[in-house]
Amino acid sequence: MTTIVVADDHKIVREGLVRLLAEREDYSVVGEASDGEEAVQMVLDKKPDVVIMDIWMPRLGGIDATRRIGKKGSNAKILVLSMHESRTYVEEVLRAGAAGYIVKNSAPEDLMEAIDAVCAGASYLSPAITQQVVDAIARPGDTAPTGISVLTGREREVLQLIAEGLSSKEIAQMLGVS
Repeated sequence: MTTIVVADDHKIVREGLVRLLAEREDYSVVGEASDGEEAVQMVLDKKPDVVIMDIWMPRLGGIDATRRIGKKGSNAKILVLSMHESRTYVEEVLRAGAAGYIVKNSAPEDLMEAIDAVCAGASYLSPAITQQVVDAIARPGDTAPTGISVLTGREREVLQLIAEGLSSKEIAQMLGVS
């Protein structure tokens, strides 16, 4: 039995994934998280085999949640499920420790294939983004980091809080800084 935690801030997406995964008798969803902090804690408590993780979530994004899960010594395989098809996001989540990346417009059978692949110890990239990654490798001169990959973990955390609409004072309070 493959145990799974689903982490996505959109309730309808989480519930849809849970229903989809319930179609497989060898899958068991052991938890649902609506933000990155909750996802990290749930992974530590439930010890799932796989975490299906969204990138953009409140309190802690999926990239940083993936890093924290790895640093805590969890053996859970992180499978990022995102609407973003950008190579930058793919590279960043793989560097953070994710085992796979699948885009949200993929077919349900692709998700099942991805789960089975990461459980078997393989990596998985959505067919929609595989060509981008291959093209990037084929052009070695185009390796300078871009986008969010140049930000530190703390900078990404602050950016996430700004995107959530918090004021500078609220962010400082939340992070315990002046």
